[in-house]
Amino acid sequence: MNVHRLEDIHFRDPYILAIPSRKKYYLYGSIGQNVWKGPAIGFDVYESEDLIHWSGPSPCFRAPADFWSDHHYWAPEVYEWEGRFYMFASFKAEGVPRVTGVLVADQPEGPFELWCRSLTPPDWECLDGTLYVDDQGDPWMIFCKEWVQVEDGEMYAVRLKPDLKGTIGKPDLLFKASEASWSVGGGEQRNRYVTDGPFLYRMQNDELVMMWSTSGQDGYTLGLARSVSGKPQGPWKQDEKPLFANNGGHGMLFRTFEGQLCLTIHAPNNHPNERPVIFRMQENHGQLTLMVNPT
Repeated sequence: MNVHRLEDIHFRDPYILAIPSRKKYYLYGSIGQNVWKGPAIGFDVYESEDLIHWSGPSPCFRAPADFWSDHHYWAPEVYEWEGRFYMFASFKAEGVPRVTGVLVADQPEGPFELWCRSLTPPDWECLDGTLYVDDQGDPWMIFCKEWVQVEDGEMYAVRLKPDLKGTIGKPDLLFKASEASWSVGGGEQRNRYVTDGPFLYRMQNDELVMMWSTSGQDGYTLGLARSVSGKPQGPWKQDEKPLFANNGGHGMLFRTFEGQLCLTIHAPNNHPNERPVIFRMQENHGQLTLMVNPT
């Protein structure tokens, strides 16, 4: 199997699953070559023991002939839950709103198969669902309602059933993209605001924060919101300054096997140059800081 460095991997929306028992990291992402045009081929995975050398790609999901979606296979995130591995990802078909669905596999490398077609409302254009498990052990999904439908992109939370096959109650609106001072609107009226890539993290000081991405002054931008209640329902308050403002984003956090907190994003945000990048992070007194040089 081929071995690559991150700069050789054409992925958007990178997600890294660390499995200590295997001493391996698994990298998933939107396959850059077919994100925007042409039929999607599915999802791939890379494996690494050191975050530097990555073997792959290996196909972890290929849609069967009767699969309902045929394009926009985006932002796969994989979680271990009750002994199996669940992939949350975005899917779309012509004339059908984009959804976050769930795939399942017995191993992190797949093969994944359909578990739940959609966890988002059937008439909403949605994407980038991420799993969060609260202090009571209940699963939630945080997801985006697209600017293409509402112009000012929205962020929602919905509680999930324990088997991750459905939702409990209606989604709660958390915030709109324009509420962040660092978010910049697009379009002729400058009123189209993007919400992308939420990821929740419990800080050492017990604050619940959410990373999410939008358009900023210098391109794609990654910022931070904080839950005033400490719960996924919020209310959420936006930090005044973004975490990363140099045309990169859709981030998530993970810890190395040595305990180092790391951030991965794709950068730059320009097709076909987007690549996964990993930064070491410092966490002090409720603040996250990127270390200057990526790993």
